Amino acid sequence: MIETLYEWVSALSLKYGIWVFKTYIRIVAAGFFAFYPPGLAHSLRFYRVLFPEKGLLRLMCCAWNQYRNFTTIFLDRFLLEHFGRIRYATSGWKHIKTAARERSGGVILMSHMGNWEMAAHIMKQENPDIPLLLYMGVKQKEQMEKIQKESLAGSGVKVIGVEKDNLSSFELIEGIDFIRKGGMVSVTGDRLWRDDQRKVAVPFLDRRIDLPKTPYIFSLLAKAPIFVFFAFRTPDGGYLFSSSEPIHVLAKSRADREGAVEEAARRYASMLERAVRENPYQWYHFGPFFDRKTEPS
Repeated sequence: MIETLYEWVSALSLKYGIWVFKTYIRIVAAGFFAFYPPGLAHSLRFYRVLFPEKGLLRLMCCAWNQYRNFTTIFLDRFLLEHFGRIRYATSGWKHIKTAARERSGGVILMSHMGNWEMAAHIMKQENPDIPLLLYMGVKQKEQMEKIQKESLAGSGVKVIGVEKDNLSSFELIEGIDFIRKGGMVSVTGDRLWRDDQRKVAVPFLDRRIDLPKTPYIFSLLAKAPIFVFFAFRTPDGGYLFSSSEPIHVLAKSRADREGAVEEAARRYASMLERAVRENPYQWYHFGPFFDRKTEPS
């Protein structure tokens, strides 16, 4: 239903103007904001931690800014697909380009911040020969997510859907093998796929949070670096794509692995915290991030 409506709105926007698409996505955002209490509760809890001095009304405004900004993901996908008119600047992207050119492999560590989907499209446009594998979570009732995956696959990005309760060893081995063959594996670092997933505790916004170990295991076993990557929308409607320098997860022995993983995860969490403080309304997690039992660090 949603997919069909999306196609109709896209067709009407091409015929009558982009205002049709903008109106549609704003209505959708307002609907989720007003009629999906669980999602709003997660947003309010996040902004309460980020802005402890704000009252409820100001926190509601923060959440609305988050919902409103999220609609630009769909708008920019539409513009890129039909008009190809996305402006962008880069910072540190040379590190990923070098790894791609030399076929040394690597892990592109994304977050639920900004528009990583747009970055994946642009990355494939600039480097069509780069092998890019993207792990994405699979929801039981996919709607817009299905459009997102199909759009990425159409750009030449290999997508592996990870079931919430079934991250198989085969999928992990496939990712490691992909990196060893010179490919770039993209995975999110700020969301656990299942309850019993291996995780590492790190400080974040004066709390202790759990992050998935998967990205660091990829790096450790494939002997390839991690690149922490962000894709933020700028006030003029363009994008800034930024990558960290290579982060190597190195361990001389099995006993050293836990420490190496924790150190790399701490570096990522520090970068994520800085990005959140600089771009608070481009946080698009919309799920439980701070557990109610989470204690201050």
